[in-house]
Amino acid sequence: MAGNLFAGLPVTPEAAERLETLLARPGLRIERIVSTGQSSPPGFWYDQPDAEWVLLMSGDARLRFEDETEARQLRPGDWLHIAPLRRHRVESTAADAPTVWLAVHFPE
Repeated sequence: MAGNLFAGLPVTPEAAERLETLLARPGLRIERIVSTGQSSPPGFWYDQPDAEWVLLMSGDARLRFEDETEARQLRPGDWLHIAPLRRHRVESTAADAPTVWLAVHFPE
């Protein structure tokens, strides 16, 4: 199996994020997420049972954790480890170019 993380990116904003599972094995899921201006709905928080390691490959985003007062600005190359059940949300993503994320989900 092979591919390119930047292949097939949208050229105009889309209504919803694109989520593509690149690899899934017991206890492991690797995804490519492509955002084109999307953010989490008001009042919504991700609260996932597994850990997530996320790398911002292109674009930019603001990610907020419920236990922090300020959103974190992410630029290409920035990565984060998100502990299980740590509530977080996407405050914003770039609307003028695709924001490409690589997300690795695993139990901790």
